[in-house]
Amino acid sequence: MSAIPPDAVDPFDTAGIRARVVEAWTAAPARFREDANAEEDYALGGYRDRLVVELAQNAADAAATAGVPGRVRFTLAADELRVANDGAPLDAAGVESLSTLRASAKRDGATAGRFGVGFAAVLAVTDEPRVVSSSGGVAWSRSATRELVAGIPGLAGELAGRDGHVPALRLPYGYAGEPGEGADTEVILPLRDDTAQTDVRRLLAGTGPALLLGLPALREVRIEVDETVRELRAVWDSSGETVDVTDDGVTTRWRLSSAAGELGAELLADRPVEERARPAWSVRWAVPLDADDLPGALPGGVEPVLHAPTPSDEPVGLPALLLASFPLDPARRHVAQGPVADFLVARAGEAYAALLPALPPSTELLALVPDPVPTGVLDGALRQAIHRSLRDRAFLPTAEGGPRVVARDAVAADVPAGLVEVLTEVLPGLLPADWAVRRASLRWLEVRQLTLADVVELLGTLRRDPAWWRRVYAELVDAEREPLGALPVPLADGRTVRGPRGVLLGTAELDVGALGALGVRVADPDAVHPLLGRLGAVEATPRAVLDDPHVRAAVAGSYDADDPDAVADAVLPSVAAGSFEPGDESWLGALALRDDDGEVRSADELLLPGGPLARVVVDDAPFGVVAADLVDRWGAETLERVGVLSTFAIVRDEDVSLDPDECDHDLDAEDEWVEATLAVVGDGDDVPPVAAELVAVRDLDLVAADRWEEALGLFAEPRLRAALVEPVTVLGSAGRRTLVPSYTAWWLRTRPVLGGRRPADLRVAGLDARLAGLYDETSAGDPAVLAALGVRTTLDDLLAEPDGPAELLDRLADPAREVSTAILDAVYAAVADTDTDLDPPEHLRVARGDATGVVPAADVVVVDRPDLLPLLDDRPSLVVRSDLAGRLASRLDLTLAGEVVAGRVESAYDREPVPDLVRAVLPAAPGTYLAHDPLVVDGRTVDWRYADGDVHASSLAGLARGLAWAADQWEQRHLVAALLEDPASADRLLAEARLDR
Repeated sequence: MSAIPPDAVDPFDTAGIRARVVEAWTAAPARFREDANAEEDYALGGYRDRLVVELAQNAADAAATAGVPGRVRFTLAADELRVANDGAPLDAAGVESLSTLRASAKRDGATAGRFGVGFAAVLAVTDEPRVVSSSGGVAWSRSATRELVAGIPGLAGELAGRDGHVPALRLPYGYAGEPGEGADTEVILPLRDDTAQTDVRRLLAGTGPALLLGLPALREVRIEVDETVRELRAVWDSSGETVDVTDDGVTTRWRLSSAAGELGAELLADRPVEERARPAWSVRWAVPLDADDLPGALPGGVEPVLHAPTPSDEPVGLPALLLASFPLDPARRHVAQGPVADFLVARAGEAYAALLPALPPSTELLALVPDPVPTGVLDGALRQAIHRSLRDRAFLPTAEGGPRVVARDAVAADVPAGLVEVLTEVLPGLLPADWAVRRASLRWLEVRQLTLADVVELLGTLRRDPAWWRRVYAELVDAEREPLGALPVPLADGRTVRGPRGVLLGTAELDVGALGALGVRVADPDAVHPLLGRLGAVEATPRAVLDDPHVRAAVAGSYDADDPDAVADAVLPSVAAGSFEPGDESWLGALALRDDDGEVRSADELLLPGGPLARVVVDDAPFGVVAADLVDRWGAETLERVGVLSTFAIVRDEDVSLDPDECDHDLDAEDEWVEATLAVVGDGDDVPPVAAELVAVRDLDLVAADRWEEALGLFAEPRLRAALVEPVTVLGSAGRRTLVPSYTAWWLRTRPVLGGRRPADLRVAGLDARLAGLYDETSAGDPAVLAALGVRTTLDDLLAEPDGPAELLDRLADPAREVSTAILDAVYAAVADTDTDLDPPEHLRVARGDATGVVPAADVVVVDRPDLLPLLDDRPSLVVRSDLAGRLASRLDLTLAGEVVAGRVESAYDREPVPDLVRAVLPAAPGTYLAHDPLVVDGRTVDWRYADGDVHASSLAGLARGLAWAADQWEQRHLVAALLEDPASADRLLAEARLDR
């Protein structure tokens, strides 16, 4: 049974309402089922969890109707929830609206509720809702409705089919009661069960600032749960642009942007009739602010969803709360798509964009710029509308602090902060430095964004005074280096160039003003900053000036220049201040200078007046004499550095390809030197060998023939001496390195520069007696210089040269020379000991007694055994150590004596024992020998023969020789002979032999 006494009081004619509803149900039972289903859908579906919001909305509507600040109090005690509010009291139209689904009594547009179904949310927690007001009370009871319906025959079947479930709000009853103290109306909800109580507690705990923001008429919400009190208050400023919401003592300020108006009939054409009758629309964005009035994140308890005006299920993934009169579906959960929704999306985008200019110009503004990734359909449409509106909204601050600019006029430069300040003078719309880091937000706004490289490129189009550029450099000291490679640099001559690399920075050491005429890039002194040096600019030291490509180009073209003297005046100061030797910078030789006749010549075609080179060259040498005033002004040392000649000039080059067609340094007979070098190192590879460094003395061919003695004296100077004596390293295939004579040494050794004779035809006096007779002596000059010239030093050095052995043989075969047998033997022994391949000689010098003579090589044999000497008759022979005989024969393509002499023993013999005393000297000697008397070999009488392992002898001297040869101790033959001839003196002879050792 219901706890509500039916119609105890009935100020709102609830009996009439019930009568009409019951009559309708009785006449059409399906209507009963329809009402029951609809109410269940709202209570359990669309309006679940909406209890607090819907009751607060009713309180806000009552306050708005009465024109008073709205207050509502939620009190949860025991098993009952009470909701008390101020404002207009309940009236009959309101009771009928609460009892009628989707037939709201709020038609004037001044209230938040519009659908007339919100009160159904109470059915989620109660079956016996009651409302008491200063104008009377009303109650509903599911049990009372069930009893009434059970008594209607036509509805009994429906009731049974619904398992006793009936609509609770369709049948109101009059109710006697008074609202709580200080309230105009109070809703009383006896809670159904523990689950309902848990739900109410959860909903009350989740109530937050959004409730007050969504219901502006509501200024205070008090929540009392189990003697715990929580209060929410809203204080709106007079402009309506900000509101302070205090939640349990914590206040949050919100910035608002609102818009409102009326919808046109064309937009409402597809909306329900009652909506068309209320065309008002409104949009409000609320952004939470921090202590500095900057936008912050939504506080906890504020759902990021559309409030229309109460929360929906439409997510809005923006850092602001949207409260707008979007049309919703019947469940009031989602936006009803259509023209009205589209219209409100556009207005919401405009209102959102209007927020940003009103907020302080901080980078936090960019947090309000939505990214393009939506959380739902409505959210995606809002983001697009906001982006469109923001593009035309001047909300971006400038670094110079002027009026804010729209996105299309803004520029964000990701550069050091100090540089931004400098760039404001040349770049309108430049955002403050810290804005560039928000690249994503700026990109969505289509703001022009510049990297440091972009800014450097842009700077290249500017023309500013040098001091301004110095400010730019100062702000880039700590910037990334790579983009700065093209940084503009103002020059002293008024030009501006891209990139500091190679730009010269003026120094106190050198006045570089004149260099501008040569196109040299000299930085304006007022722009110079240490950063330029770090980026490749160099101090204008003499070395840097001379390395500058413009200087080199100017020197190369100075002969044809309009004003050659200007080029010289610009270059010579750096030369004078430099610290290099003449010839180190051979390119300077092209510098045009005046000669003593006033004509222009290249520096390397000019001589210093009275210099040593002027004294040794031929009278018609192609040189001029440098003008005397240039000598007075710059000094001989400076002029020599640019190539004016006091002594011989040196040509230098590195990694020189030894290709006769490519190696060209304007040296006399250079191609012949290359060919001679290739003959030494080989030229069979596809890639020519390379000289690691070429250092050559030039103009040797201009020395007068009768002045070579003085000319060679100039080579005492270290540079010239080094160019002569130091060999050239030639790199061949597979990294093979070969040392060859320098060009200078090669040229001099092949010319008659020593007393009218070639150096290679002479030898250094007193250095190696084995060359006596083969070369004439000279004692003039430094031995190292003489050696480099090709003057012969030692036999070993001569044989080490590629053509040395062949030259020795040629000189030995010269009949005009007198060569002793000792030198002859030494030379042949040395030739035999080399590894050089030789062409077979046509003639050879051989010993003839104490003298020597030249004979055809075909007649000569090499003696390989001493016992064959008596068998050669008068045949020419060469005698060397026995271990060298085979090598010499092979080198000279000669025959060994053993190959032409038969050596057949023809006489009788007796085998005799070798005396024991011989063993002391020749332990390896054979035990016996063959004694002959006489010994005849090949028809000749001889002293000894060693054949087939036997020693043949016809005398003691012959026996001694044979035994020593057989024992491979030939050097002991004389001692053995003495022992055999005088055995009694053996002790003395052996003692003497030991002393010899």
